[in-house]
Amino acid sequence: MKLLRGVSVTEPRSHPSLLQLRATFRSGMTIPEQFRMNQLQKLLSLVEENEQLIIDALHKDLHKPKFESVLSEIQITLNDLYFAIENLRTWMQPEYNIGKNLATRMDECFIRREPLGVVLIIGAWNYPLHLILLPLVAAIAAGNCVILKPSEICQATEQLLAELIPKYLSQDCYAVLCGGAEETKSLLKNRFDHIFYTGSQAVARSILLAAAPHLTPVTLELGGKSPCFIYGRIDIQKAARRLCWSKFFNTGQSCVAPDYVLCTVETRDALLPAIQETLLSFYGSDPGEGPDMGRIVTLRHWRRLVDMLRKSKGKVVIGGDSREEDKYIAPTVLVDVPEADSLMQEEIFGPILPILTIESLEEGIDYINRQEKPLALYVFSDESSVVSTVLNNTSSGGFCGNDGIVHMALPGLPFGGVGASGMGSYHGRWGFETFSHRRSCMNRSWLLEMVNVLRYPPYSEYNLGWLRWATTLKKGSWGGCTVM
Repeated sequence: MKLLRGVSVTEPRSHPSLLQLRATFRSGMTIPEQFRMNQLQKLLSLVEENEQLIIDALHKDLHKPKFESVLSEIQITLNDLYFAIENLRTWMQPEYNIGKNLATRMDECFIRREPLGVVLIIGAWNYPLHLILLPLVAAIAAGNCVILKPSEICQATEQLLAELIPKYLSQDCYAVLCGGAEETKSLLKNRFDHIFYTGSQAVARSILLAAAPHLTPVTLELGGKSPCFIYGRIDIQKAARRLCWSKFFNTGQSCVAPDYVLCTVETRDALLPAIQETLLSFYGSDPGEGPDMGRIVTLRHWRRLVDMLRKSKGKVVIGGDSREEDKYIAPTVLVDVPEADSLMQEEIFGPILPILTIESLEEGIDYINRQEKPLALYVFSDESSVVSTVLNNTSSGGFCGNDGIVHMALPGLPFGGVGASGMGSYHGRWGFETFSHRRSCMNRSWLLEMVNVLRYPPYSEYNLGWLRWATTLKKGSWGGCTVM
């Protein structure tokens, strides 16, 4: 296995090894606010000073346009860093707003956020920079030591991270490991204090199995088939633009991209020409020749998508073209797609958009609820009652009305799945909480011993009655100030 500067993870006594990171953590080096702030500032410099190198690597790996690289890889990382730097001191403060009863009113009760220890972050290939650096921001802010495992599929970005991380961040606290599936399996044999994984459900199951012997807590950022439900009165042109942008951004290789559309036949018939017009204005008559359409990451992924499209019983009404030599698939839309179709069995993760038809709002909600809970759910409608009805009667990791993807860009909103789409969340304060242990603390006073003696043997009904009264949380006591 290749670790930074050739050190093998199977040699845990080598530097910078897992044992070295544990020794660093035990020394308390990562605990002080000043150290955390310094490392966050250095990570900020890493991104700001190497923007062009990052853009070049992403273009080499995914043919990403500069616009998409800056927006979805660089700026989202910078924003999370700005947010963490601005709020770190507040996040680290003990929480004293604890409800107390008469028996504890003289005691000091608080919640203290403490780092977990040495954590492992495994990144994904579709956003190979931000999907590994945003968890890193949270782990640093929370005071942990970190091993980073970037995706080996995007080799240019992987190598860039392996070069830059040790140049900017403390090598005693943070290490980058490069390698494939076998190296990752070997790495997972070690005990970590938390594992943060972004990727597929299949690999997530193996992560859980590997974590189980050590009882290691795990955050899983997965995906699923995120629906876009278009219903009721709607500005069809605006809907088409927002749908096409969120679906075909990053060539459809986004875990929160709309996976399929649900709408009535009437809405579908109005939507199709609007999509056609939108794609022409976005990418021109031949998207494959323009600068703004990326490519599928590998031939294996390209062949999977082409095979799904070939097996589909749906009718291709827009696009359908593909080229193996440069891993290109045109933005493609299908209609008359049955529920049991090849495109509806798993997350598509490419520029292919099936449109399924329903007859009523209730039927659409019922369809969504029959599937696994998605990572995101989108509802397009000019009728607020439609949006609220879908929101109140479904479950998903995230929800966005009248747009797609953009909800994940706000560091104030938690990003994560539910059910099959993942467990745990991050971004902003939520990532800090993920990589922190909330330690319950009580420093008892020697006062009010007259209350405490009620709990000592010999027991009596008289003492029990008084103790129940003294330990009952009265109305108004939940917010920290006991009202008797």
